[in-house]
Amino acid sequence: MSARVSAPARGRGRRRAGRAGRYAALLLMLLVMVGPIVWQFLTSLRGRTENVYEGVLPSQPTLGNYVRVAESFPLLQYVGNTLTVAVLAVTSNLLFAAMGGYALSRAGWKGRRSVFTVLVATLMFPFESVMISMFLTVREMGLVDTLIGVWLPGAVSVLNIMIMRAAFLAVPREIEEAAVLDGAGEWTRFTRVFLPAAKGALAVVCITSFMGAWDDFLWPLLVLTDSDHYTLQLGLKSLAGATTVNDQRLVAAGATAALVPMVLLFCALQRFFFKGVGEGAVKL
Repeated sequence: MSARVSAPARGRGRRRAGRAGRYAALLLMLLVMVGPIVWQFLTSLRGRTENVYEGVLPSQPTLGNYVRVAESFPLLQYVGNTLTVAVLAVTSNLLFAAMGGYALSRAGWKGRRSVFTVLVATLMFPFESVMISMFLTVREMGLVDTLIGVWLPGAVSVLNIMIMRAAFLAVPREIEEAAVLDGAGEWTRFTRVFLPAAKGALAVVCITSFMGAWDDFLWPLLVLTDSDHYTLQLGLKSLAGATTVNDQRLVAAGATAALVPMVLLFCALQRFFFKGVGEGAVKL
């Protein structure tokens, strides 16, 4: 009898231990991922006389560092430049990725598999392996030191095309057949049937495109030379390297301010984003 009673108890103990282990792993991941952001925010609130590396919470919290950042370099101008590139990137990726994904998801035309294979193969090459040739191309087009030159290489991402292709393949064929019977043409089916069914995937494309353009540092560093055209990341780098500033509080305040647009965009689209992930939109 005691053996019969102890076996379920041992099973419950294992389940509790497994659940505790999973929660511990999630808590560790949370600390690793969110901890630096929280520390950066708290550093941005420290007063001028406080030691940045002493203690966790600021003893003299102030928002004056954000004001000093705006006074130290043209923050609004850099934000405007970055926002211009990000909006262009989001618009072009939504348009071209949706059209490319739709074309690759439709059967009936020769070369579809070959095009898909070539696109997937390009994902194996890191950006650093092609950035020199991309820079030479942009230079030949006369787009060096322009925001268009910053945006052009990221006008459409192969990964976003794959995301949209997977989303369109998940649309039931019966829905498309019903639209065909109703007399809907190709463009009507694309805009009235497939795009509304892929809202989650479109949210994923929107967020990833915006984040890629907003956080990009290496490509703008190669293309831009005039400080009037700097994006926010280049502006923050110049702020961090300025010998006249050299204040970690200002760098932390500028980096924290740079996170705000991405956080707001994610909060606005998170419902569609998780829907797209749940539907398998990020799978090839």
